[in-house]
Amino acid sequence: MSIKYTPATLKKFEELYDEIGYIIRFEKGNFHSGYCLLQDKRIAVINKFLPLEGRINALIDILPNIEVDQDKLNKETLHFYLTAIAQPADR
Repeated sequence: MSIKYTPATLKKFEELYDEIGYIIRFEKGNFHSGYCLLQDKRIAVINKFLPLEGRINALIDILPNIEVDQDKLNKETLHFYLTAIAQPADR
């Protein structure tokens, strides 16, 4: 199953990050990758000027870089998480 680039998918990512314990903020910034990850504070800052597809791709790119306790995720969120990390790197 591939990830669809819709506002509903962005909302699912926001819920996933909330369950993981990360705060997502959409802010203005000069991030070369489109995002900045503050691991000590558990905050992911995404460039607010990115289109929807760019925001979702940034959230997918961040997932392998953070530690996720899969036992704490509910069944639906775990399935979505496993689908997201299985996405190819060159979308």
